[in-house]
Amino acid sequence: MAPDTYEFDAVILAGGRSSRLGGVPKQSLIYDGATLLQRSLAAAGGARGVVVVGPDPGPLPEGVLTCREEPPFAGPASAIAAGLAALDGTAGPRPPFTLLLACDMPRVGQAIDALRRSLGPGDGAMAVSPDGHRQPLVGFYSTPALHRSVQDLDSRGALMNGSVSALLARLDVQLVTVPAGSTDDVDTWDDAAALGVAGREPR
Repeated sequence: MAPDTYEFDAVILAGGRSSRLGGVPKQSLIYDGATLLQRSLAAAGGARGVVVVGPDPGPLPEGVLTCREEPPFAGPASAIAAGLAALDGTAGPRPPFTLLLACDMPRVGQAIDALRRSLGPGDGAMAVSPDGHRQPLVGFYSTPALHRSVQDLDSRGALMNGSVSALLARLDVQLVTVPAGSTDDVDTWDDAAALGVAGREPR
């Protein structure tokens, strides 16, 4: 059953160093008239709560939270844990699923639509490109299962600098093939050019 409105929260990760972009924040790059962060927020439409994890993201829509992992740049598992903790502080019960989403995929809305249609029993659904590449930061995951994974990594001292793969390792996740190009991401200026993403390369 696909999650309807208010059946999921969203954690949008926007805190990487962007080292291969010369430090230019990925979320500020432009695709089709909107920043990559704006496109990620639109793709997460219908979420009960949304949190952007990373440095100051600038103006956000009303109700969208922002937070930062501590210490900064402590890895994606720490960033996800910070986002979950921020959502835990909101009023009302948490929805059964949480969308984990990196902010560097300009066409990701198509992938999220496919995941929502395919979500069923188990611990969630993860996007897979037609050529078989898994993208764990485009996925709906069981909120309780994510919390258990965070607690497990933390108890072993493995949360700081922990990977997304380590966080999701014990989850029973359905792999869903999504439309070609919908999980293509921007890591380099060549990627940006290939995807039609605009931004000012540092001199």
